[in-house]
Amino acid sequence: MNQYERRNSQSPITTLVEAFNRLPGIGPKSAQRLAYHVLRAPEKEAQELANSLLEVKRSITLCDFCQNLTDLNPCRICTDSKRDFKTICVVEEPLDVQALERTGSYMGLYHVLHGVIAPSDGIGPSDLKIAELLKRIRDSEVEIDEVIVATNPNLEGDATSMYLARLLGPLGINITHLARGLPAGADLEYADDVTLNRALEFRQKVLD
Repeated sequence: MNQYERRNSQSPITTLVEAFNRLPGIGPKSAQRLAYHVLRAPEKEAQELANSLLEVKRSITLCDFCQNLTDLNPCRICTDSKRDFKTICVVEEPLDVQALERTGSYMGLYHVLHGVIAPSDGIGPSDLKIAELLKRIRDSEVEIDEVIVATNPNLEGDATSMYLARLLGPLGINITHLARGLPAGADLEYADDVTLNRALEFRQKVLD
């Protein structure tokens, strides 16, 4: 029995539980609770959830400049005249942009890689938005003074940071990374605002 036949032979509630279980961080028990919550919810609430899922898939795209998720292209940050267009903060994921924005202390632009270099997982530089970053810097109407590499402080994040430093170094740009106020192995999106503020304030050059 193939996957299509299996899905058609099982109940809708089982299909919904399996759909929730495929979400990151959702185990079998949580998937069951979510599924039965939807089942018990008013039809209007379930319809709003379904419509929201479809709408986000239809309307959200990647910003042509920073590669962040957006419903406007270019995104609101890239078109904000109050931002510092000479500074670009490179992060791994869109959630990292939200984390840094919450601090209120960074007013430059962003660039989202959508991952890190991880050879063990078969992820190389060509799988990330690195080529887009390089093109963006070279084509920029404003000379870029600094690129802050804000990858997570772990093996893959450090490897990506060093790769970017060697790639961008010949362009004469000041390459920095966040200070090690961030715990080793921690994810940026889970850091508190004070820690992120200090990491931004005391950022260091990637290659000395």
